[in-house]
This record gives sequence, structure tokens and C-alpha cells, in this order.
Amino acid sequence: MKPQDLRKYARDTNFRLVVGLFSIISIVGTVLIYLFWGPGAAVLAFLCLAGAILILLLIALVLWLLDKLFTKI
Repeated sequence: MKPQDLRKYARDTNFRLVVGLFSIISIVGTVLIYLFWGPGAAVLAFLCLAGAILILLLIALVLWLLDKLFTKI
């Protein structure tokens, strides 16, 4: 049996859990908004959620770049 890198496994698992959480919140939230307020509100909610996720991705990218920059020093 091959030795496993448990830190990589934990990092990959955490990443998948976060992506799954944001996916479920986005889909379920948009569908509920569609059911209660209609298609126009659902489109606007989807755009707002997409913008929020984009901001979070940009923050994660900046933190990742800073980590790569300062761990090489």
C-alpha cells in the first residue's frame, strides 16, 4: 500500500467541501427566490451570488499568491 499524504488529503477535502457548500447555497437559494418572488428576482439573486463568489475567489487568489511569494523567501 502506498503511503498517503494526509495534509494533501485534508486540503483537498476542505476545498471540495467549500465548493460544495457554495454550490448548494447558490442553487437552493436561487431556486427558493425564484419560487417566492419570480424569475426577475432569481436572476438578480444569481448575479449577486456570482459577484460575491467572484470577490471571494479574488481574495483567495491574492492570499495564495502572497503565500507563494513569501514562502520562497
